[in-house]
Amino acid sequence: MTVLYLDHAATSPLRPEAREAFLRACDLGGNASSVHGIGRKAKLLLEEARNDILSAVMALGTGGLVFTSGGTEANALGLCQAEGYDYIVLSAGEHDSLFGAVKDAFIAPLTSGGAIDLVALKTLLERDGRPFVCAMLANNETGAVSDIAAVAALVHARGGWLHVDAVQALGKIIVDFTGLGADSMALSAHKVGGPQGVGALVYDRDRTLKPLIGGSGQEYGLRAGTENIPGIAAFAAAVKAAGNGSNDLIAAQSVIEAALKVQGVTILAEQAARVAGILSIVQPRWPSNQQLIHMDMAGICVSSGSACSSGKVKSSRVVTAMGFPYLADKVLRISSGWTTQPEDWHRFFDVWSKGYEMYLKRRVREKELS
Repeated sequence: MTVLYLDHAATSPLRPEAREAFLRACDLGGNASSVHGIGRKAKLLLEEARNDILSAVMALGTGGLVFTSGGTEANALGLCQAEGYDYIVLSAGEHDSLFGAVKDAFIAPLTSGGAIDLVALKTLLERDGRPFVCAMLANNETGAVSDIAAVAALVHARGGWLHVDAVQALGKIIVDFTGLGADSMALSAHKVGGPQGVGALVYDRDRTLKPLIGGSGQEYGLRAGTENIPGIAAFAAAVKAAGNGSNDLIAAQSVIEAALKVQGVTILAEQAARVAGILSIVQPRWPSNQQLIHMDMAGICVSSGSACSSGKVKSSRVVTAMGFPYLADKVLRISSGWTTQPEDWHRFFDVWSKGYEMYLKRRVREKELS
């Protein structure tokens, strides 16, 4: 049985381009802070990667970039900038690395489509003081895209700072740091086929950034610790190879969405703008945990939502925030990526629909025996 991997939103397998860049940097060796020849070559790799990633998010010349150990640290570094602001606002759809890191925050609700509710956010920002706002560009569970430029206008009208989690958006849609109006933005390598354990915070050069990890001068004094040159080189290579999605995959996903709806499936955030490659479905009659077991036994890797739930199948906070608490424990997330072929979507549907049919027959038998 050939395993079909459809959990790219959790982590995307390492791209060949990233692997090659990683190995070349490993063979080079050297510390980017060293002044000798090998150290200077490592420094050149570091700065080339920095420029490549800034270019990819249209921030070259206007933004700075700090390499981190991943998206969680990038979010933590972004959140570190909240010092000096009067209150923090988080959207209800934020990743746990932000949502679980702030005890006293105002929560901006989501629309039923999964995007930030701009009317509610405007009301929240009418209180006195300067806000620090965290708003996700593309939600990691539903793929819903929020109007970040509109959020930025509201935040900056109140003299605030806007931090954007763009981890799930990179490689799926065009990410324009300057056009979005963000003050800081978190990115992660392993969502686009780079290595795990590497990320970045992009920030507006006109802002003064405070370090989260201090003590030495790496990353222009903004993040102490020897840079992970192989990981950073692979991150940049993955970003350059990623593009913004495949039209063939988008078409195949659309066909399968239509077929799923015939089976009584609800597609979360269906009416909202969504990134391609993330599909969250609900079949109220078939619990998530049983769907996952069936798919896994058939060799198909999917998930029940965010990968930050430590391997547990639990109710989705995001789906509850969208106004569907009764569906929050019945979500299945299918996410495609660079290894996916259009026919993989059809294999998913074939296995899922047969599993659902068997489940319904089993329920009928159970009722007859009870």
